Amino acid sequence: MEKTDVLVIGGGATGTGVLRDLALRGVDAILAEQQDLAYGTSSRFHGLLHSGARYAVNDPESARECRQENAILKRIARCCVDDTGGLFVLLPGDDPGYADDWFAACLRAGIAVQEIPAAEALSLEPNLNPALKRVFRVPDASIDGFALVWANVGSAAGHGARAYTYTRVDRIIVRDGTVSGALVTDLRTGEQRQIECRFIVNAAGAWAGQVARLAGCELKILASKGSLLVFNHRVTNRVVNRLRRPGDGDIIVPQDTVAILGTTSVPVDGPEHLGSSRAEVDQLLLLGRDLVPGLDERRVLRSFAGVRPLYQENGGEGQRPQDGRAVARQFALVDHERQGVRGLITVVGGKLTTFRLMAEQATNLVCVLLEHDAPCRTAVEVLLPEATAAQVRQLQRYFSPPVSQKMAERLGRADLDQLLGILSRNGWKRQFVCECEQVCLAELEWRATGSSWLRLGDLRCRTRLGMGTCQGTICAARAIGQLYQDGMLDLGRARRLLGEFLDERWKGNQEVLWGDQLRERLYARNVYLNLHNFQKEADDYGL
Repeated sequence: MEKTDVLVIGGGATGTGVLRDLALRGVDAILAEQQDLAYGTSSRFHGLLHSGARYAVNDPESARECRQENAILKRIARCCVDDTGGLFVLLPGDDPGYADDWFAACLRAGIAVQEIPAAEALSLEPNLNPALKRVFRVPDASIDGFALVWANVGSAAGHGARAYTYTRVDRIIVRDGTVSGALVTDLRTGEQRQIECRFIVNAAGAWAGQVARLAGCELKILASKGSLLVFNHRVTNRVVNRLRRPGDGDIIVPQDTVAILGTTSVPVDGPEHLGSSRAEVDQLLLLGRDLVPGLDERRVLRSFAGVRPLYQENGGEGQRPQDGRAVARQFALVDHERQGVRGLITVVGGKLTTFRLMAEQATNLVCVLLEHDAPCRTAVEVLLPEATAAQVRQLQRYFSPPVSQKMAERLGRADLDQLLGILSRNGWKRQFVCECEQVCLAELEWRATGSSWLRLGDLRCRTRLGMGTCQGTICAARAIGQLYQDGMLDLGRARRLLGEFLDERWKGNQEVLWGDQLRERLYARNVYLNLHNFQKEADDYGL
């Protein structure tokens, strides 16, 4: 049995943001997540750090929140943000009157918006549709959801908080109408244990309704699935939005070495609907080529999907919205005392861009109920301190200047200290496991060491291993081989983990198998059949 003041359920941006906020205020807290961190919507989106412009017309309150949080995150989480800037593009056939309404709404929301000549836009982004009519600059950016969530947990742990992954909450214990704890299961060992607490914050996103029911409460969540496509290089260097009311296939976001086109909006029954259909892929490609002519002829690495947890006061969980885009993107803070359960709070809805604000307001309520008087510090304290110039110079002993700079931007100061420590003892570990994403042996070793239940998918989320052009064909086998050689895995588990990893990659590959991607898949089949003799794995996992 463990004891804490607050148990946070959900390991996405909001849940880890609540954990960090509580820890910075000196409140003892534990987080429980049923999978790895960022398993849900926080990693299954296009990576857009909203300026607010997308919601300026239909949802001005969300637009103002996004504008405010955009500025804060660019300041406190620079290692997670690529400040690309953004463009809104009016294309032939789109309503010119909407452009004027949108511009006025942006100004009312305080969003920095500037119209630029079409010729200037095409010089900045030559792949754009040359027939564009009007173009506006906005302060959009891209953000790495994986890095953000892990940075939240790292900061929280530095202030005494604990985060347990692969820990499923089976029951919320309520005595005399008041939360007193939760019964959880460690999915790695099957062990059950009890966590005693005074309050529970339900930040489970698309699973929030299921968590609320564990305490006998009702939460009205509408689930809307959004599918996206990943291209094998940056089609644009800025976020590009189509200047019309939000719809399918109207945004391209550069994300590290790739570009993401999204999204669709399909009503689903719950959060388990995480696959993309071929019809959605075809629709996105058809719409995306309006923004970038010939986009449908470029190489698509994979498709993926996430489920938006949309909260409606008068809706009902499981009710399928006809148009998820019509639901406001504002978040809700629900105190379930009105349903007869004291000590249970749910924070749901919103956007990843507003996660910090959501966490702040949830933590404010918890602190009032705890009678704990401490101000929020998450808007001013840097989440992930940047690498120093001295660290970058040290990296350059092992890597080229461009690679060193990229690694420094991705890892931050504390993580680089760990990496440089390994390299100083074993310089040969500068060899790359994954050339696409520039993940070296030293980083792989450091991320894997001390893990009580190692999975390649978890290492992918921490390092970007397997996210590049080969989609893990080469680097997955290298990584497994190195971990086996280092004694972290036995042979049976190594084969199982490789199979799991290939299965996850296959789920995103199977709907985009044409052209170069199909040739890549056939190459992968030959690698695993002829070099590794993985006949069963090749048959089982789509190779």
